[in-house]
Amino acid sequence: MNQSLIVRGAPQEYECRVGAWDSLEEHLNRRNIKCVMILHGKDSWEAAKPYFPTFMHIDTCFVEYGGECTDEKTAELKAIFEQKELDGIIAVGGGKIADLGKAIANQCQTPILILPTLAATCAAYTPLSVIYNTDGSMDRYDVFPISNALVLIEPKVILTSPSELMIAGIGDTVAKWYEADAMISQLATQPIEIQVSAFAAKKCRDVLLRDSQEALKAMAQKEINQAFLNVVETNILLGGMVGGFGDDYGRTAGAHSIHDALTILPESHQQLHGNKVAYGVFVQLVIENKWDEIERLIPFYQSLKLPVSLKEMNMVLSEFDYEQVAERACESHETIHYMKEKITPDVVKNAMMALETAMKNK
Repeated sequence: MNQSLIVRGAPQEYECRVGAWDSLEEHLNRRNIKCVMILHGKDSWEAAKPYFPTFMHIDTCFVEYGGECTDEKTAELKAIFEQKELDGIIAVGGGKIADLGKAIANQCQTPILILPTLAATCAAYTPLSVIYNTDGSMDRYDVFPISNALVLIEPKVILTSPSELMIAGIGDTVAKWYEADAMISQLATQPIEIQVSAFAAKKCRDVLLRDSQEALKAMAQKEINQAFLNVVETNILLGGMVGGFGDDYGRTAGAHSIHDALTILPESHQQLHGNKVAYGVFVQLVIENKWDEIERLIPFYQSLKLPVSLKEMNMVLSEFDYEQVAERACESHETIHYMKEKITPDVVKNAMMALETAMKNK
């Protein structure tokens, strides 16, 4: 692994409080932004609209993003941005909307302001975009040299978001610890920034194991409690800090490579990103021979209905499917190779099959 680290610690400004969105025009004025593209989804926009402020002196161009973050969509919206001579982008929605907004902002060299409607990933916080191919498979992720200008979290919007997306976010964020630990534990010396990353990663796991149930209760009762706020900020802020301070050591290892590989199977597209990552954590732990940790996590997974096996994601793989997924997980660029174990397609395939067998009666 590369020893050189670039710290991308945080957005330029971040706020999480009830009423945070009300200050949006003030934030735009301070940045001298007069004409903005407002990038939004469909369902998430319906939920967000009641909280989205009415601007007094800002010109707006509303754009529905269309469902994917691809190079093609980035180019299409970049053209609109330039044609209308806009000077900022506000992304209102989930991870793919945030990622698309960041990709356009990077190409247009303009500020990106993110108003998340979900706490399903740390996408609002991090200066990188996951780019997909038009067939829905993942292509790559691009890391940008400029932080997101602003993240404004309105907890009331996230409170009414689908709880299964919050759960997927919990699955994705619990993985931060297992993936970061697989890499950081190999270092003889840990620079201060790596220690911050490790602290944030462990805190992700600890907070989520402690507070997830109470947070979901808050969503069911539509009543904000401290556990809910803790989980929202863990999924977005703490999750973002792990990669922000750890760089390659704090991003992804085995679990996300398994996720990326599963995307080649069309039936995996029904599954949320965080669910596939949560499953990937278990595959990674099998490779590390950490069955005790799997046993420890099973009750937590089951309490949230996170998948412990392919079967729980309604995926039945043929021998050929296993081989294809294992090959894809082991491509030379994949982060699974950051693990200390020697990784081959056979290692991955055997781990996936061993997990399936072990989870049959769970």
